[in-house]
Amino acid sequence: MGVEVFDPFATTIRLIGEPGPAAALRAAGPIVRAEAPAGGPVWIVTEEVLARQALTDQRLVKDPAYAPPSWDRWAAGLEPTAAEQPSLTTLDGPTHAALRKAHAPLLTARRVQGYADRIAAIARDQLAAAAVDGLVDLMADFTTRFPLTVICELLGVPSDRVDQAVSACARMSTYGPDEFGAVMAAFADLAQAALVDGGMAAELRNRLPDGTSAHDLHYLLFGLIFASQITTDAALGFLVARVVGDPSDDLVREVLRRHPPAPFTLWRFARTEIELGGVRLPERAPVLVDIAGINTAGEGADLTFGAGPHYCIGAQLAQLELHAVAGVLAADFPEARLAVPYAELRRVDRGMQGSRLVELPVLLRG
Repeated sequence: MGVEVFDPFATTIRLIGEPGPAAALRAAGPIVRAEAPAGGPVWIVTEEVLARQALTDQRLVKDPAYAPPSWDRWAAGLEPTAAEQPSLTTLDGPTHAALRKAHAPLLTARRVQGYADRIAAIARDQLAAAAVDGLVDLMADFTTRFPLTVICELLGVPSDRVDQAVSACARMSTYGPDEFGAVMAAFADLAQAALVDGGMAAELRNRLPDGTSAHDLHYLLFGLIFASQITTDAALGFLVARVVGDPSDDLVREVLRRHPPAPFTLWRFARTEIELGGVRLPERAPVLVDIAGINTAGEGADLTFGAGPHYCIGAQLAQLELHAVAGVLAADFPEARLAVPYAELRRVDRGMQGSRLVELPVLLRG
């Protein structure tokens, strides 16, 4: 195990084809110690077999209550603890399994496929609207608005509230302790609006255990809205760039594997002192899996949506949305092209917040 000589969490801008830090991180060993954004050490798993072990190891938990005591919650980007706010991303074990069981029927492959035509129609309408102005930067609005329009409609959020969802998600990348309440209130307002309609939001409410509070339900719906946006937003940019600038077969799988929406997993913490990959980790040690590095290091490796009990519950929806956009571009905009050479597109890597294209100037009508 080596100590990493660069900061894998730094924000950098590079050309789309320029190598990132993943290769150097992997070269440092299967589990690499680095400096965490909130201070102190973090251990990053860079090898696939060890990563799958870590993602299923019950000694590594998601609950931020196990984070290092010295960490500032805001600097670390931590959710409330599981005791403060139960969620799919902070619970473990039987309580997580029960909550996941309530969500799972909403987003099965078969259920999601039933929305394929409607999702394609949303993509068609929004791309057609963007095409009116000729040259358009699809990263400026489309890649965010499209997945939010989809999830809002499925949940039952009225269509005139999509702008509110776009604004609330934008604030998630910049809020601090003073703004947190206001941001959560905006999402709670969206959740409450969804519950009136009788869509997936109301179905989830009916599937949750008796006694689930309105506050907890609103937070769970916030999780679905925000996760749907961040999972698809960045991937859409890389996908569209390939569809109109450098196409090939099976683009959706390739793009997701090479440009995963999250370069690292969410934080995991050692419940007790453990050994992982021959390395002794202290109690409360923070652990990450290097998804981007593992995906690009070996043929067939794919941890885009995680593995184990916390495998992304919205994976089927995200993939369907990407297929929908690729299909609409091919069918309705066959002459679409990039306004700059593909190789000149730039990406911003934002550490734990993921990577996305800086801009995506496209002439949809050629």
